[in-house]
Amino acid sequence: METLFTDYLADLYTSVYETVLNPRKRVFFGYILLALIIAGIWLKWREKTRASSIARTLFSPRVWWSNSAKADYKLLLINKAILLAIVPLLITKIALATVIFQQLYELVGSRPLPGSLLPDWAVPVCFTLFLFVLDDFARYFLHMLMHRWPFLWAFHKVHHSARTMTPFTVLRTHPIEGLLFTLRSILVQAVSIGVFLFYFGDQVDLVTVLGVNVAVFIFNVTGSNLRHSHIAIHYWGWLERILISPAQHQIHHSTRVRHFDKNFGAVLALWDWIGGSLHLSEPKTELRFGVSDTVEADEQSLKTLYLRPFQECWHALLGNRHQ
Repeated sequence: METLFTDYLADLYTSVYETVLNPRKRVFFGYILLALIIAGIWLKWREKTRASSIARTLFSPRVWWSNSAKADYKLLLINKAILLAIVPLLITKIALATVIFQQLYELVGSRPLPGSLLPDWAVPVCFTLFLFVLDDFARYFLHMLMHRWPFLWAFHKVHHSARTMTPFTVLRTHPIEGLLFTLRSILVQAVSIGVFLFYFGDQVDLVTVLGVNVAVFIFNVTGSNLRHSHIAIHYWGWLERILISPAQHQIHHSTRVRHFDKNFGAVLALWDWIGGSLHLSEPKTELRFGVSDTVEADEQSLKTLYLRPFQECWHALLGNRHQ
């Protein structure tokens, strides 16, 4: 038992430091550094901020060391400990991909291999893009459900309760939400792997940079971490109908009623455009973040963030039962 606990602590330590040292993680320090450089350039050339003020704006203690930010850091550490114990109990993407492969074989009866008609580079490129697009759509769809279904919103509110945002706010989630997004990721990868292995066999490969899907890598090095920040970088209107800008995601966190349930997408804005939830950025609008403008005294406490969602979820389920 003591050995198991020691191994668990070692794995937890590794999981925590990999959060900022592994390029596969959203808050890898290299991505954050690039985001800060992009933000500095934006403040200098677009917002005309004085050079002497840029550093104070980027590293304001009122943002990085607010009660909300401190809650982010605590949630990150505690959630790592919780999910590290739970995730090994879940079905793996390879096991699920095997099931999907076998089901396709039973349905189709044979294995057509269209990859033999394509150049060597085509299958990896198609697989990489398929995985990226399916993953992005699945993120959008689950995110939308977490807003539209009250019993899921109870847990997602933890993320939206952030009053200030830093790159680490992306990890500010309730463990139930973390579990749901982990299951989503397993399903997306299993479907992609199972289908492509069935039709293309050993030609299947992923185009990567530093071990990361090249499309995700491009997203991360072009300022993805500014989506959870106080630097409202916006794109041209036509581009914001294709890609979610940092300013658009900040609108998603706004307390203004007209911004509620807008911009669910992670990378692609197309899903919101099609679904009617797209909202373009508002460069001249000052935003406040949170669930509402009313600030509760204990809203950033661990008790509130971890336990209240279960109570609200239960009430939401009872309310649906009595309708």
